Amino acid sequence: MTRVGFIGLGSQGGPMARRIIDEGHPTTLWARRPATLEPFEGTGAAFAATPAELAGNAELLCLCVMGDADVEEVFAAMEPGIQPGSLVAVHSTVHPETCARLAARAAELGASLVDAPVSGGGGAASARQLLVMVGGDDASFERCRPVFETYGNPVVHIGPLGTGQLAKLVNNLLFVANITLADDALALGASLGLDRTALAQVVSRGSGNSFSMGVAGGNGIESLGQLAGGTLRKDVDIVTDVARTRGGDAGVLLDVANDTLARMGHPPT
Repeated sequence: MTRVGFIGLGSQGGPMARRIIDEGHPTTLWARRPATLEPFEGTGAAFAATPAELAGNAELLCLCVMGDADVEEVFAAMEPGIQPGSLVAVHSTVHPETCARLAARAAELGASLVDAPVSGGGGAASARQLLVMVGGDDASFERCRPVFETYGNPVVHIGPLGTGQLAKLVNNLLFVANITLADDALALGASLGLDRTALAQVVSRGSGNSFSMGVAGGNGIESLGQLAGGTLRKDVDIVTDVARTRGGDAGVLLDVANDTLARMGHPPT
């Protein structure tokens, strides 16, 4: 069993932490808001007063907070307690350079870091079906894999540090771009006299299906924009920067994704 510290108990992180606890790993939790910890009372998890205290009691430190600034802030708060030999796992979707900076700071403390963004949501975590994309060296991956497998299937070792983030960002970029393609396909069908709902049902069982078709044919782009537009805007902005600085060729993906986000009410700034 691995002593785990977990920070970020939201709709996705909460179920992940619960799976770790249920599998018997000694787990310490910290949250900015005490109410976030209430569902974990009686589970056997310990509650830390500070991130530094949490870091001092854990071998694997899992961060599942929102964005780059949040990850940086939590890591800085943990630093006084990070122990030599410990391992930090960044489950948040952030810029690969953020992970590189934090890995360098961790190394100064005798610790190491992997990036391990996830996809699937809280329901997938509860069902042990979360997709976990891991970037880091082989030894670090093998150390964290038993914990990741409490909520993840598959748990994929993508490559060196930062590649987990790259895989997640490319996936999200394609997801966003596909929404516009799916929406335009349904609009074309409607302009030709087809019932939009019936067409969505047909395509969802055909070769043109995609996860994005379910969004376009369900609650629609506007609803997704209200729920996740800001997060998707963040991810597309990150992959845009990575492609620009590293000379990556995104073809039409970035243009189509930005069109989708504009339809959601989140155009490029």
